[in-house]
Formats: sequence, structure tokens, C-alpha cells
Amino acid sequence: MKKKIILFTAFVLIFTISACDSKEENETITNNVAIENTNSTKAIEQFQVRFGDTGTPFTLHLYDNDTVKTIANFVGTEDLRLPIYHYDDYDNWEVMQYYDIPSIYEIPQNSETVTEQKAGEVYFEEGNRIVLFYKDAQISGEYTKLGYFDASDDFVSAVENNPVLEGWGNKIVVISANIE
Repeated sequence: MKKKIILFTAFVLIFTISACDSKEENETITNNVAIENTNSTKAIEQFQVRFGDTGTPFTLHLYDNDTVKTIANFVGTEDLRLPIYHYDDYDNWEVMQYYDIPSIYEIPQNSETVTEQKAGEVYFEEGNRIVLFYKDAQISGEYTKLGYFDASDDFVSAVENNPVLEGWGNKIVVISANIE
């Protein structure tokens, strides 16, 4: 239990530093998740996501909604590392994974009931949780759509074979806005 508290505290610190470092004074979020700075404005329509610190990047195509815009603001121009706290031991683990964002961040949501998920779909649910369905599923829940991956055998393999991070005991997902 003590180890989990220490790990969670470390995660919160990493997330907070990442979120704070990525914000510039002149940064704004507009439609299509545009981040504006003195050099250029570029709409964020996708994130690059790696399963594991050194995993192959996969493109997460983003929807245009307030939930996505808020999360994009947290990601900014730095990588966001989110641990998977539970895997292989919770309901529907064979079709989905979830990643918790610390509750200190208020993220708006516009949930709707979803009963059928396709492989690659990504949602946000109450409790600051990002949910990835990496296989087709028929699971009912209240979700806000975030985006989708182009599901492929390589994608499913990357999710399923995401290594446990040494010293942490957790799997990691790395999200990058990849703004250049």
C-alpha cells in the first residue's frame, strides 16, 4: 500500500510538472484544439501515443469537443505519461484499458450512453479516466468521445504487450501533441 501511495505521488508530481511546463503565457485553445504561440498556430487534430516509454507511436485522431481541448491543454507541447493502474484483473480487461488523470484537473464532459465500441475507440468517463477499447466490445457505459486509433494487428499487439515499467510495477502510456 505504501509503495502505491509513493508511486501515485510521483505520478502526480510528474503530471503536474509536465502540465505546468507546457503552458506558455501566450498559449490559447480554440476550435479544433489550436495552440497559439508567437511563432505559429497549429491545430491539434491528433496525438501520438506510445504504449511503453519506447513503444512505436500510433496516431490518436481527436474529435472536436471541450473535453479534448482541455486534455490537449494539459498535454501542451510536452509528453504526458499516464500509468495503467490495473490490468489483467478487472472486468473487460481483455478488450479495454484505462488511464487515470489526477482528479485535481477539472475536465468537462458531455457523456452519452454508449453500448457498442469498436477497436481503437477512446473515451473519457467520470472519475478523470481515459478508456481505450483495443478490441470490439458490447459494454454499456456513460462516455464522452475523445477520438480513435486506426485499429490494426500491430496496434492491438502494442497495447497487449505494453511492458511493465521497471521500478514502478505499472504499464505506461505516453501521449504527445507532437507540435512542430
